Amino acid sequence: MMHRPPPEDFSLKETNPHLGGGKVTGDKLTSTYDLVEQMQYLYVRVVKAKDLPAKDVTGSCDPYVEVKLGNYKGTTRHFEKKSNPEWNQVFAFSKERIQASMLEVNVKDKDFVKDDFIGRVVFDLNEIPKRVPPDSPLAPQWYRLEDRKSDKLLKGELMLAVWMGTQADEAFPEAWHSDAATVSGTDGLANIRSKVYLSPKLWYLRVNVIEAQDLIPNQPGRFPEAHVKASLGNQILRTRISANRTINPMWNEDLMFVAAEPFEEPLILSVEDRVGGNKDEVLGKCAIPLQYVDRRLDHRPVLTRWHNLERHVIVEGEKKKEIKFASRIHLRVCLEGGYHVLDESTHYSSDLRPTAKQLWKSHIGVLELGILNAQGLMPMKTKDGRGTTDAYCVAKYGQKWIRTRTIIDSFTPKWNEQYTWEVFDPCTVLTIGVYDNCHLHSGDKAAGGAKDSRIGKVRIRLSTLETDRVYTHSYPLLVLYPNGVKKMGEIHLAVRFTCSSLLNMMHMYSHPLLPKMHYLHPLTVSQLDSLRHQATQIVSMRLSRAEPPLRKEVVEYMLDVGSHMWSMRRSKANFFRIMGVLSGLIAVGKWFDQICNWKNPITTVLIHILFIILVLYPELILPTIFLYLFLIGVWYYRWRPRHPPHMDTRLSHADSAHPDELDEEFDTFPTSRPADIVRMRYDRLRSIAGRIQTVVGDLATQGERVQSLLSWRDPRATALFVIFCLVAAIVLYVTPFQVVALLTGFYVLRHPRFRHKLPSVPLNFFRRLPARTDCML
Repeated sequence: MMHRPPPEDFSLKETNPHLGGGKVTGDKLTSTYDLVEQMQYLYVRVVKAKDLPAKDVTGSCDPYVEVKLGNYKGTTRHFEKKSNPEWNQVFAFSKERIQASMLEVNVKDKDFVKDDFIGRVVFDLNEIPKRVPPDSPLAPQWYRLEDRKSDKLLKGELMLAVWMGTQADEAFPEAWHSDAATVSGTDGLANIRSKVYLSPKLWYLRVNVIEAQDLIPNQPGRFPEAHVKASLGNQILRTRISANRTINPMWNEDLMFVAAEPFEEPLILSVEDRVGGNKDEVLGKCAIPLQYVDRRLDHRPVLTRWHNLERHVIVEGEKKKEIKFASRIHLRVCLEGGYHVLDESTHYSSDLRPTAKQLWKSHIGVLELGILNAQGLMPMKTKDGRGTTDAYCVAKYGQKWIRTRTIIDSFTPKWNEQYTWEVFDPCTVLTIGVYDNCHLHSGDKAAGGAKDSRIGKVRIRLSTLETDRVYTHSYPLLVLYPNGVKKMGEIHLAVRFTCSSLLNMMHMYSHPLLPKMHYLHPLTVSQLDSLRHQATQIVSMRLSRAEPPLRKEVVEYMLDVGSHMWSMRRSKANFFRIMGVLSGLIAVGKWFDQICNWKNPITTVLIHILFIILVLYPELILPTIFLYLFLIGVWYYRWRPRHPPHMDTRLSHADSAHPDELDEEFDTFPTSRPADIVRMRYDRLRSIAGRIQTVVGDLATQGERVQSLLSWRDPRATALFVIFCLVAAIVLYVTPFQVVALLTGFYVLRHPRFRHKLPSVPLNFFRRLPARTDCML
């Protein structure tokens, strides 16, 4: 009998780590030092050297420093022909991996064949001082170099600082780490260090194209079919062709772009003439630097301006400006500071502030994140014939991105790095991604075109966190592949959301989610989709140009690029989410149906008594409803969620997705699959769309039947309804409201022996009303 492998554990686990040298006790931290576990490091700061003896035949030396601790060895860059070099580099050795008792700092001379030994300084590890941040930095001092026999040299001194510290030391981020001993090249070393990045400041650029004057068509005797093409970088938009075919066309059309500071490219506008087919001829161009464009913070209009259109003509094979007669274009151009430029998925936004800093409110709290470690990571690549992973984390909140250092060749990396963000809105999301670094070896040609592989992602919504509580959990890292969902490991995080003013935070819940301009002058859905795409491209391009770069694939994964693509799995998941929301209403309907059918006579009698009280004393109806909701809320407090939400494979239908559905989800756009597979998927999509179409049509039919009550489309039905309304008005006028309400309630709650299996008369009448389905083709 075959045994199935146990199912993977996708659950969230609460942990109890030692943080900051203390320990989490309940929800409180016994030491407020940090949100990460303390890691001890031996730091060596190599500052400079002087009076180094010559080793070359030319009477000079090419010095560099080698810091050696057991099997670990780090080197500085070398200088050519310099006896007084200055390096100012820091080396960090993890205390956990130290297996030596002596630290050697060797000064060597770079040579083609074999590097010459100049001198060294040796330290006993037991005598190295300890420094705990935030102590003052340890001052470096001069040490006389020794030869291999520990005799002092006549010439040559080295300035060093050696101390024991933690990862909270200010030297930690820029230090060379013993974990990176196998990394080659300065590019590789830069790629393993922790960094903080800032997103570029994004603006919406609104270009209102009003009109043009004195256009000169290239073909005399015809009026131009003019339109305006506007381009900003790789963003290109066009107006419609002007309705009035004259040399003074008008458009009065808005074009929206995304611009990023610093503004590197101008806005280029060209008036073009559609001369036939898809051929356009340029009638004039103008370039507008964005540095001089007006910035507005609200909906008040900005001034319009006329801009001269430059016209280029070809004279003797060369383009030259024609300045005999200048055409003009009338524009209103402004940078919109009152909008928030959406670059993230609207469901997972980490920042909702407008672009202009003048409109920002004060922050309401502080978010602290401790990235502790990961467990059970999967091998992401092969090196020397074995699987390996070089993992690092990226976290994004607001405009601040952080990247931890890369832990080389470890399936259980320990980062223990802590970061802080200001919080302006609690209804925002922190995103943490884990990646495998594929750009460590600068000499590896394959690494140049490789992409950092995604290991998993975690989202934490701040509004789900209790303030001032330390959350320490191990989150599953889940990635969906064409062959199904896979757990890539677990990441251990410590999170604390500290509120500076509870009143201000509560007041935020009464504010609109987005800035006012989104509601006063809303952008269309298609505009928002296009602008968000442009914003994500700009952010990924700018961050990939940083040093070291934050790769395009990393930024796009964090910003959920491509999440809008069609997916059968997501469609099913969203359908069942809707059913889950409606299940509460369905449950209430079933409960009420049981009451009406006297399934439990005692409950039905109690409902009768409550109903009579509410009818006789109608002023108690609303207080009773709100009291009931209050009691339900208090009752559910006992079962309130104690853990942050995490990726749910069952909710996402990732664990039960069909292989072909996953293959369709990972297909390129446009598709790269064979025609028979595309035809099958198209037919399947048509069948599903047909069901959706039927449901939407049924909803429309019910609405149209309500409209037809008084439309006289069915004259007999409308006449019956009009007569019924007249009789109802008279009866309700002469009959007290309490009597009508009691009779109606008793009729609805009547005993089953007084009920019929057939539908009621009102329902029969409603189903017979006409709808506009008869007019559908």
